Amino acid sequence: MVETMIWQSDDQLLQVLDQTLLPQKCVFIDCKDYARVKLAIKRLEVRGAPAIGAAAAFAMVLGALECADKPDFLTALAKVRDDLISARPTAVNLAWAANKQYALAVKLNEEDKPPYKIIKDLEAAAIKIYNEDIARNKKMGEYGAEVLPQDAVVLTHCNAGALATCGWGTALGVIRSAHAQGKIKMVYADETRPLLQGARLTAYELFEDKIPVTLITDNMAAWTMKQKGINAVVVGADRIAANGDTANKIGTYGVALAAKAHGIPFYIAAPVSTFDFSIASGKEIPIEERAAEEVKSFRSEQTAPSGVATFNPAFDVTPSELIAGIITEYGVVTAPYIENIKKLQEKSKEDF
Repeated sequence: MVETMIWQSDDQLLQVLDQTLLPQKCVFIDCKDYARVKLAIKRLEVRGAPAIGAAAAFAMVLGALECADKPDFLTALAKVRDDLISARPTAVNLAWAANKQYALAVKLNEEDKPPYKIIKDLEAAAIKIYNEDIARNKKMGEYGAEVLPQDAVVLTHCNAGALATCGWGTALGVIRSAHAQGKIKMVYADETRPLLQGARLTAYELFEDKIPVTLITDNMAAWTMKQKGINAVVVGADRIAANGDTANKIGTYGVALAAKAHGIPFYIAAPVSTFDFSIASGKEIPIEERAAEEVKSFRSEQTAPSGVATFNPAFDVTPSELIAGIITEYGVVTAPYIENIKKLQEKSKEDF
């Protein structure tokens, strides 16, 4: 599996894999300041909720280095945090990691630690977030593999693999674990318009790992369910509300509706850091809208009239009643979601 990011401690820089160039090129970008990490997040050079969270944690280290000599270190670092969070409003892991790092800096400042010692502790915390993400994904994969049937024919949407995380993956982590157990017959991957994360990234990951995969366009999903014996859908998430409503890449809601119509269980795979316990339902999830050019062109080629109006939300929200279960590193959460998500919150408090 290709690494999504590499922290160079000696040089104090974060190298991020430019996912916009995959699968044709494998290029790492040197991020020497927090603003370059923010730009990488905004441009989708680094993407996927857990990977964005880890990148933000390292960006806070770079931001702290830039703030070290300022008269009010914490005020300057708070501005870095707020600027980072503004990069992508829907993916909650971004705010989770940035706020976690800032809270640590506040705590250490109250202990009278100087900025250079705080920065060292922020660096250690970012490395811990990175390493723990991989461990959590593998645990999630074990729980998820249990709910998939033997000879599973799985449909997935967008990319929730190693490239969307620090390694292994969430939805693709479940598929990887099930494949290791000999349970995967075929994976159908939606290409995922308009940026083709399914075609460029998911198909690439599974093909490289020799996991059987068939690429389909987004508008083939329902027909593929009917014709190809799909018996499970597994996708990732960018934010999960306290009632189980889930935001994920645009197109997920339609996949969930089609799965319901065909009697196919629809699963979300996401770590606890993707839950937003502070919001009651999906109605409160902010939905990022992206540039019209993403719909009217692909890379450098124009594919629509220049003046045509576009609607380009990056995410949609799948209501919890369409979800058979939410696979986490603590087990699979099922309905009643409000009650069981509260239990999950209590169970995970010590870790988060």
